[in-house]
This record gives sequence, C-alpha cells and structure tokens, in this order.
Amino acid sequence: MEELILEIQDLKKYFRGSSGFLSKKVRWVKAVDGVSFQVCRGDTFGLVGESGCGKSTLGKTILGIYKSTAGSVIFEGKNIPHLPRNKAKEIRKNIQYVYQDPGASLDPYWTVGRILSEPLMIHTSLSKRSIREQVHKMLDDVGLQEEHLSLYPHEFSGGQQRRLGLARILCLNPRLVILDEPTSGLDVSVQATILKLFMELKIRFHLTYIFISHNLSVIHMMCNRLAVMYAGKIVEMGETKAIFSEPLHPYSQVLLAAIPQVGKKLGEEKDLSLIGEPPNPEDFPPGCRFWPRCRDKMDICETVSPALQARSDGRSIACHRIHPLATKT
Repeated sequence: MEELILEIQDLKKYFRGSSGFLSKKVRWVKAVDGVSFQVCRGDTFGLVGESGCGKSTLGKTILGIYKSTAGSVIFEGKNIPHLPRNKAKEIRKNIQYVYQDPGASLDPYWTVGRILSEPLMIHTSLSKRSIREQVHKMLDDVGLQEEHLSLYPHEFSGGQQRRLGLARILCLNPRLVILDEPTSGLDVSVQATILKLFMELKIRFHLTYIFISHNLSVIHMMCNRLAVMYAGKIVEMGETKAIFSEPLHPYSQVLLAAIPQVGKKLGEEKDLSLIGEPPNPEDFPPGCRFWPRCRDKMDICETVSPALQARSDGRSIACHRIHPLATKT
C-alpha cells in the first residue's frame, strides 16, 4: 500500500481585491478555492492549467509562503497550519520550493558559497567545516564545480542558476520538493539536461515532487499523476497516462488538444479552441466556473457548482456532463 506524504483538504487562499473609493464592501480574489488532493511518497504529482488558474499560488500556500485562508495541509500526518510556529518551521524545512525564476530568488550581493551555507546555518547545528563539506557535496551532486563558490548569481547561465537553486534546497535533505515552472525560459537542449537531473536526484535522495508547469509535454514525461486546474479549482485528476489518452473534462480536452503534434497542420483536426476569456477571480460566475467558455454546457451548469467526484477507474472529475441527472441545452 502506498504511503501518503501530503494530503491537502479543502485548501483556500484568498487575497484582498480592489474596491471602490467609497465602497465598504471587501472584494476577494479567490486564487485557490477549495482544493483537495493527496500525494504519495515517491510520486511526481503534476499541476497544470493556463496562467492565472492558481497552481503557483497553491504551491506557495502548501509551503507556507502564503498563509492559507482555510483548509488543511497535512504533511506526514501533521497539519502544518495548526501547529505552533516553531514546530511548523521545523517541518517545513522538509518541504522545499524551486522558483520559476531562480535568479530572482538568489541574493545578488552574496557569493554562491554564502548562499548555499545560509540554510545550513539557520536550520542545523553543523560546524563550519561540516557545512563546507556539505556545500561541496551538493555542488558536485548538481554538476557544479568548487570554483563556482566564489561567483555571484548573475555570473551563471539560466541552466546553472537552476542547478544552484537545487543545490541550495538539497542541502537540507528535504522529502518533498515543489518545482514551479522549472524549465521555463530554457533552451530545449538545456531543458532536457535539467529534467534528467531532476529524475536522477529524485532517485538518489528519495524525493517526492509536485511539478507545476504549463508545458504539457514535460508533465506527460515527468509525472505519474496530475491535476488539471481552472479558476482556482481542480476540474480533473488522475493517472497522467489516462488523462492524456482520454481527457474527460471539457477544459482538459481543450488544454490537451493545444499540444503541437509533428506532421499535423493547423486546421486538420476538430476545433477545440476556447471561447471567451477566463473569469474574473473577484467575481466568479454562479455554477460551474467553466460554463461561459464550454461548448457542451447544460442548464444545470449555470446554477450548480459540480463537485469533484471520484470514479471507479481512479479518476476524479468535476463536470455535470460526466455525472447523471443533467439536461443538455
């Protein structure tokens, strides 16, 4: 039986939105609105969706960069938001985050040696010699050299900055790593090298990944399970191979149909392009949030929000079209 490492229960993250000059009503941006899923130890769990769907906010809320509005983040049996601050800090060192822009997350005034030493100085009681040995080991593990220790972040290429970011988090021996668009902005050849490094490090350090990306080809290759997000909610979740071979939710179908295929020209397949624009996160439509853009909407979609329901095949879907008792318009 697979062992759970992370369980997210009805997690919400709202931000205070805009309001009129004299308005007393507070408007809230519902970036993450009632998300639930589980990650087993050793999984690579993918989060996909168009820009603004809430996937990066979800990752940062899990880590604690953003304080959750409601819900639970249960890591190895402990509900982190409900723990005292010192105990939550101790647990969160086992969850690390790789930022989309690693260069922006590294202090430009610090050398690599100081950047890699800092987390060990904060979270451990190692001697200076042990810290130095650990830093050298991590550099070697991610394919960097000892002479890089005296350099500054801006002296590294994009691929090297990602290696540096990995070295920094691996110093603390985490068990769960959240990768936020880790190949964004890299050349294809560099992407392949970085992805291979991710897979090697996962095996070597017994890591579990949450992989956030809009690159569906990368998700297909890296993840064994995935969740498709739209407007702050999960609309479909299950085994990656099953979803890619037969997406069931209308949004998943549109998303996967957008993957370019070699040998096929535009216009040769059925047009599954989205109509309209994503909903305003301060004022979501009633019912299903996807219905204003859905070509297969039903009457019930405009008034009743579909729950994410588990199926016998292990997949979960939030769609009235899949569930019974709905009348098509």
